[in-house]
Amino acid sequence: MRVFVTGASGWIGSATVDELLSAGHDVVGLARTESSAAALEAKGVAVLRGDLDDLDALRKGAADADGVIHLANKHDWSNPAASNAAERAAVEAIAETLVDTQRPFVLASGVAGLAQGRSSTEEDPSPFHGPDSPRGGSENLALAYDDRGVRVVSARFAPTVHGDRDHGFIAYIVATARAKGVSAYIGDGANRWAAVHRSDAARLVRIGLEQAPSGSRLHAVAEEGVATKAIAEAIGRGLDLPVTSVAPDDAVDHFGFIGTFFAMNLAASSARTRELLGWEPTGPTLIDDIEAGAYFH
Repeated sequence: MRVFVTGASGWIGSATVDELLSAGHDVVGLARTESSAAALEAKGVAVLRGDLDDLDALRKGAADADGVIHLANKHDWSNPAASNAAERAAVEAIAETLVDTQRPFVLASGVAGLAQGRSSTEEDPSPFHGPDSPRGGSENLALAYDDRGVRVVSARFAPTVHGDRDHGFIAYIVATARAKGVSAYIGDGANRWAAVHRSDAARLVRIGLEQAPSGSRLHAVAEEGVATKAIAEAIGRGLDLPVTSVAPDDAVDHFGFIGTFFAMNLAASSARTRELLGWEPTGPTLIDDIEAGAYFH
């Protein structure tokens, strides 16, 4: 299969590209910079220059491919409205190109905000609709193309897709611990975060592209929920720092923007995904990665 991948040089995207290549697929990667293009070419990936704002490039990549994996996102925390608008426009451009082709379109989403007071499941619809919502409501936008001849698959990632040199949310929390001299959790630390190793997430994306029925919502979740206190304790051991609780009202002051997320319960189940596709995670756990030094380089 010839697969067009946005975010091909990113944290999840680069692992997904490796997974696709090892499975015998041809890959075309969207590259915004010279360095990204060079890294992709070194792997044997064909490069299409452009970014999320280049809708013509996105349409071309989708039109020339047998399937599309959309993993790119601006993640501009200083201007979320712009990020959300760009995501919605990109998803719409790709999906419109694939109408009536029956080709697969796998797009990134997340488990945050799907359920309150319990672990979210694949049965939980996204509550986000419209251009002003997180990710511009792109999951619901894409799934609406299910009845327009596009095999749409939403890949919902755990809040931490971890691994050696991960620069995501856990890296921010580690950086805060270094700066503050304490490794903190919020409240009693009982709220939980789902987690998945990067290699397992990449494998699920590949399997979803190949096998998942249209309209599927897949959960890239290996651990249903890791207590945030346990995360803080592992970071404390790794940095040899004391561990302390921060009051919920002080979370943003202590952690910055990440405090809002670290205070949330982001547990999620992947039982239906495993049953549907036979996917079983095999990578290290989040605590294993922290204790192995993945975040302390």
